[in-house]
Amino acid sequence: MSQSTLINRGGPAAAPSRKGADMKDHIESVLATVFGGIFLLLAGVVAVETISRKVFNVSLQGADELGGYALAVGSTIAFSLALMGRNHIRVDVFHEKFPRAMQAFLNWFSIVTLASFGAFVAWIATKVITDTLAYGSTAQTPWATPLIWPQAVWYAGLAIFALVATGFALRASWLLLTGRVDLLNHDFHPKSAKEELKEELDDLAQRQASEQGAQP
Repeated sequence: MSQSTLINRGGPAAAPSRKGADMKDHIESVLATVFGGIFLLLAGVVAVETISRKVFNVSLQGADELGGYALAVGSTIAFSLALMGRNHIRVDVFHEKFPRAMQAFLNWFSIVTLASFGAFVAWIATKVITDTLAYGSTAQTPWATPLIWPQAVWYAGLAIFALVATGFALRASWLLLTGRVDLLNHDFHPKSAKEELKEELDDLAQRQASEQGAQP
């Protein structure tokens, strides 16, 4: 059986290349590590703030400010993580009832519109950064933090999301133009309940194996 036949039938050749999958996993791992590190740091600051207030009656006067920055930056990182994990919500009540070609078009249209939205948001954020630099804006807090610092990290998260979404959109467009609808549907279709259940069961099995390995 030829490779093209396997692709059209959604067989083994329809799976993403190992190199591409490894790169995707690496990017996800880096983003997830940064995401977790941000909120672990925030948790530490809140803990110190709480103890210092209760025990020493002293406040750092910045935990709430850092919480806002963490939420803003963490949300932009979560955009990319949700995209790569196919976790963005899609209304797919009738999706599986359509012919393969229609499913492929809808999957292509969804990722292209998401990439367009990501690029638009990044473009708007550029104007925010420009204004902040022009006016030398600072936070209206006791720390008077120069806003360009948190906004630069926030903008980087938006730019990464726009780039990732654009890369996905270009791949989906190439698959659509070359007629590889099964591969397009394989890579970009909405995540089904069975897939979500399988992921949860795999994650549970991995955690149980880790706990058993940690036991003496």
